[in-house]
Amino acid sequence: MPPQPQVKRSFPEFLKSFIGIVRVLQILLGAGLWVTIAANKYEGSIHYVLFVAVLFWLLTLAIFILTLLDKQDLVPIVGGERWLLSNAIHDVAATLLYLSTIGIMIYKTQKNSYCNLDVYKHHCLYKVYLTASVFACLTAGVYLFSAVYCSCRKCRGEQTVV
Repeated sequence: MPPQPQVKRSFPEFLKSFIGIVRVLQILLGAGLWVTIAANKYEGSIHYVLFVAVLFWLLTLAIFILTLLDKQDLVPIVGGERWLLSNAIHDVAATLLYLSTIGIMIYKTQKNSYCNLDVYKHHCLYKVYLTASVFACLTAGVYLFSAVYCSCRKCRGEQTVV
């Protein structure tokens, strides 16, 4: 019987690691944010929120898959020995951009708070914006935890994400 490839053994190791769990949370919360917005009518600055959510959802999904398959060495310029630093920079950028989306979502939520009354019978986006605000806050928090974790590992001189 031929030996099992190294990649198969690293799947459970990566998925049980802190960064693996955090990446799954980032993917799920980011998807929750953009699905909440995309499933409803949106306008104006919400396009930026949707752009940030989808962009970082796709980037995080790519980073997750590359790390899961242990193929980060194939990524030019940012892969290999720079992969941990690249992950930290990605997470810091995501945190900063998600902070701006939180501001936009809170503004839109407050702007639509008038229609949260029982007697208001027209279509209201207040609950949608409130839900998206919560998703944006949670997602920014998870990206912040990941940025701090990756930065600490880099400062200790470690080179790998797991």
